[in-house]
Amino acid sequence: MNKSSHNSAGTIILVILLMSVGYAVLRYHIMGPVPWKDLPFYILNKGLSLAAFALLTLNFSLGPLNNLGFPVPKGWLMARKALGMTGFLLVLIHALMSFLAFRPAVYHQFFEANDTLNLVGGLSMLAGVLSFVILWGYNLSFQTFLREDHVFITFITSRRFMLFALVLGGLHLLFMGYQGWLNPAGWHGGLPPISLVAFTIFAIGYVVNLFGRE
Repeated sequence: MNKSSHNSAGTIILVILLMSVGYAVLRYHIMGPVPWKDLPFYILNKGLSLAAFALLTLNFSLGPLNNLGFPVPKGWLMARKALGMTGFLLVLIHALMSFLAFRPAVYHQFFEANDTLNLVGGLSMLAGVLSFVILWGYNLSFQTFLREDHVFITFITSRRFMLFALVLGGLHLLFMGYQGWLNPAGWHGGLPPISLVAFTIFAIGYVVNLFGRE
């Protein structure tokens, strides 16, 4: 089999997972003050969220990138389904882990003094929940029993829907981390926050989909 036509999903997923979790460890543990006891949950959650966003953005963007004339390897195009489903599973893990850890002691920037959500916290959670529901719907498009529903498939893979899904993900990141983005002096080791790295991936993916998705 020609290597260029070999499904590259496994390699892409492994590399993105290692890079994402590795970046989280480097920024928060090695260059930052976060104790190593927080690696198995708090920091791993950050790394998995970055990997999820990168995989989903790749899933959304490889086709449009190919349409724009960029030489996307066939193996990468064949990997899109696996990238999307893996990204969705990582989002599910991220959502569950975040739910368990979501309290003022951990995410103080999202709470008022009386431990209720502030406006930024509410907007971030709303965008996150809507993004998850949309991703769940998109994941359903891969299920055999829905493949014959042409109206659903056409809608869920349409240019307008995909751009809307990307915007919701971007808004979740924006509300989640913009305060840290505006304080470069507080970046551990000069490394940008994971939410900013993910937002940069979103911005690139959005532009690719805006101009390349048919």
